Amino acid sequence: MTDPAQQSQAAGEDQGADSRLATPGAITYLHIPAADVRQAAAFYREVFGWHVNNPDSDRPSFDDTSGHLSGAWVSDQVVAAEPGLLPYIYVNQVDETVARIVAHGGEIVTGPFPEGLLTVATFRDPAGNIIGLWHDTTR
Repeated sequence: MTDPAQQSQAAGEDQGADSRLATPGAITYLHIPAADVRQAAAFYREVFGWHVNNPDSDRPSFDDTSGHLSGAWVSDQVVAAEPGLLPYIYVNQVDETVARIVAHGGEIVTGPFPEGLLTVATFRDPAGNIIGLWHDTTR
């Protein structure tokens, strides 16, 4: 998927943004900074199973497994190397995901630990962005 504004322009004025993303108040689109956007796309595809569109382009885009978040890897924005805004990705097993992160070139910043009824961790992707993981341990 492309940037929602670009998608609307590319499709013509008669078509708007993807209807599953046009949810008032929801975060549905995200830019992920990366110097090597192809490497970043491969990392998220392999670790999280995200669908990558145009993986060989200079701006690959993605749809996450929920179908409610899309975005693109961009090389013209600063990597989020220090947590400010810290997005978290829900996973089935934090420990298994941590192993996949390391196997695909990521680094664990904070290993898995309990936070109430959750298990959480943070990692640095190959581009240097810090992202969180979480799992509801009551499931």
